Amino acid sequence: MHLADATPALDTGDTAWLLACTALVLLMTPALALFYGGMVRTKSALNMIMMSFVSIASVSVVWLLAGYSLAFGEDTALGLIGGLDHLGMAGIAPDAVTGHVPTLLFAAFQLTFAVLTVALISGAIADRARFGAWVVFTVLWTLLVYVPVAHWVFAPGGWILAKLGALDFAGGLVVEINCGAAGLALALVLGPRLGFKREAMRPHNLPLVLLGAGLLWFGWFGFNGGSALGANGLAAAALLNTQAAGCTGLAGWLLVEKRRDGHATTLGAASGAVAGLVAITPSCGSVDLVGALLIGLAAGVVCAYAVGWKFRLGFDDSLDVVGVHLVAGVIGTVLIGVFATAVMTGGPAGLLHGGGLAQLGKQLVAVAAVGGYSFAATYGLGRAIERVLGFRAEREHELTGLDLAVHAESAYDHGVLGHGSATAHAAVLAHSSDRSPAV
Repeated sequence: MHLADATPALDTGDTAWLLACTALVLLMTPALALFYGGMVRTKSALNMIMMSFVSIASVSVVWLLAGYSLAFGEDTALGLIGGLDHLGMAGIAPDAVTGHVPTLLFAAFQLTFAVLTVALISGAIADRARFGAWVVFTVLWTLLVYVPVAHWVFAPGGWILAKLGALDFAGGLVVEINCGAAGLALALVLGPRLGFKREAMRPHNLPLVLLGAGLLWFGWFGFNGGSALGANGLAAAALLNTQAAGCTGLAGWLLVEKRRDGHATTLGAASGAVAGLVAITPSCGSVDLVGALLIGLAAGVVCAYAVGWKFRLGFDDSLDVVGVHLVAGVIGTVLIGVFATAVMTGGPAGLLHGGGLAQLGKQLVAVAAVGGYSFAATYGLGRAIERVLGFRAEREHELTGLDLAVHAESAYDHGVLGHGSATAHAAVLAHSSDRSPAV
């Protein structure tokens, strides 16, 4: 977030831009619901979509009541957490200004980041989580993990931004590495899906996956461009870098598929684009166009291999939150220390632009701190919820499918995949064992 040199003064152009970007980023969570919903087996498609949609409601309420104050309130503890002055948005008048935009708008923009981050985690535990336990998790994780990390990185008094000096323009640490490490922790807590490694778990609806990926790409312009917090040249540069990295991420993944498997897939195209967009998120305001192209390419290539690590290491990250978001987030955040230019950052430069190793070291420390905290805190929280409420779905529900078992409905009932009928339901149950995700 670009707040460092913003003297408070309302600018209508900046405000209009951030209003549009806030809507774009909010759209990313329904887009993610489609992306994830198409990647799971038919019998749990609606449950997967619901995990994203319920996050919009639960996280929004938590953010407005306490999250914003704790993340962006006056620092109270050595850059670790904000204060309680703005609980329930108290004390923030409509004419209050943050940078060049209304503070209420800045809070809403940040709200959409929190919502998306929580929703992203759900992909790691697809097909096997209790819905009620997930709702409880979204509330507690927002307060215990997301809010402190957001303060560290985005708040003017946060220790990673103000004291360490690491760079994260739009959320590589706060969103991508945070959700990726959390996804790994929850995948370990819940254990693998029934049939993991034995059954082919392929996406049930690739057109839905591509639609979701396209809408995510569209929303990412608000995610990264809006992080300039103004309608200015920095926003334009971030937007252009975002497009460049998304394209090379897509190309890199397809090149790996073609060389390794002999064919390039639509799922690979969607996954590669997302990998490139993830990687450029922290660096879009710090690198030039060549740096963006290389960062996106690196993410596409590395993530195409990384998604297979779960089979070797034995953890079931259902929709590759770890293989894409964690890995690409680390790539994009660390490579700031290599490709950052003083023209973009206003000061710090990376290794290839005369900055030496200093910035690279800061980026590595930030990655380790956020990743380590998110993993440890999420693992502890997941274990606690499992112990108190039960986090893993019942075996019968998992076999039957969470759509029918938990929500008493299926995609067939509503015409998403066909006509509602007993025959359709039987078809869902008969064929679901070999139709599930693997990015």
